[in-house]
Amino acid sequence: MYDILDIALAPSGRDKIDWVRDNMPLLRSLEAEFSETRPFEGIRLALSIHLEAKTAYLCKVLLAGGAEMYVTGSNPLSTQDDVVAALAECGVNIFAKYGVSAEEYHAHLRRVIEVSPQIIIDDGGDLVNLIHSEYPQLLERVIGGCEETTTGIIRLHAMEAAGALRFPMIAVNDADCKHLFDNRYGTGQSVWDGINRTTNLIVAGKKVVVAGYGWCGKGVAMRAKGLGAQVIVTEIDPVKALEAYMDGFSVMPMDEAAAIGDFFVTVTGCCDVITGRHFEKMKDGAILCNAGHFNVEVDVETLAEMAVGQKTRRKNIVGYLLPDGRRINVLAEGRLVNLAAGDGHPAEIMDMSFAIQAVSALYLVQHNRDKSMQPGVYSVPRELDREIAMRKLRFTGLAIDTLTEKQKAYIGSYEL
Repeated sequence: MYDILDIALAPSGRDKIDWVRDNMPLLRSLEAEFSETRPFEGIRLALSIHLEAKTAYLCKVLLAGGAEMYVTGSNPLSTQDDVVAALAECGVNIFAKYGVSAEEYHAHLRRVIEVSPQIIIDDGGDLVNLIHSEYPQLLERVIGGCEETTTGIIRLHAMEAAGALRFPMIAVNDADCKHLFDNRYGTGQSVWDGINRTTNLIVAGKKVVVAGYGWCGKGVAMRAKGLGAQVIVTEIDPVKALEAYMDGFSVMPMDEAAAIGDFFVTVTGCCDVITGRHFEKMKDGAILCNAGHFNVEVDVETLAEMAVGQKTRRKNIVGYLLPDGRRINVLAEGRLVNLAAGDGHPAEIMDMSFAIQAVSALYLVQHNRDKSMQPGVYSVPRELDREIAMRKLRFTGLAIDTLTEKQKAYIGSYEL
């Protein structure tokens, strides 16, 4: 089953998937293991992640393990139609098209939930929220799920605190092999890839305002500094603000930064980070973009209401003309700039993230068929995190030391 743009696009999608496969040794090793052991045989697996080549390869790895895959995207502007066609061609049940309306996007989410999945792999929490709100009769069949992003985990913790979460969810984003690399190095590089290819403007010498100094914000700020920008960080957390200051960045409220920034990048996971009062202060030609999961960080709706005109200036750039003649430019409609205006994180980074996804899904199948795990949010087991790290080291050609028995005894003792 599929609802896609055009199956004839599959050859281009296959080429993209083959390219990332060559650069994702962790997933290749899991694909070989899963092909032999078939650990997901008989499991219906629903997945909603940004549908580009790296995600497609994860789907093929799970498919090789016997899973019956039902797949949709997690953002209408990050879906690549040729990649979707390639997945449909190889037997994945997939429902996704680039640029669909909100109504069609949610219809596709429903298609993958209505099959009554046993494992859910989510990116932002849309599938989990949908099955709880509209399909409560299917909750009993769910073994558990995995969440990819910070935003999704925030939503899961809110559900857990309210007593609303009905099955176990593994917080993949919180694994060291995910957030330390994907959020920092992956986001840092892919955000600037998206900005640079979209604007074709120099970053050196410009003032870059980074809203949020979590792991994603750290990566965006670090790469902006490397490109020669003067970086300003805005924060609500005093500890993170001090960290940004000691990392060498200016720190100030957005109300102050709005007047001096050239580029603005939001990475907070919250709404209304940049809104009307900030637009009123911005320079002519300011460039705004978002790298948080949902398109609520930059208040584009208010900007459109303030504007006396708007124009598409380049692909993925809309300029909003304000009454005083200033023009403010928004990239990719305020959606994830690294995916809506780029190809997302590098393959080598997503190799670790998606390997954690795959082994976490396997953990749920192996440990919760009997529903022994209570509903709630779970960390990725430490041994799985370390296993993926050790595999990555081996594939990178690196080795580390091992504690001797004497050393183990020494650090495990309270006696001198």
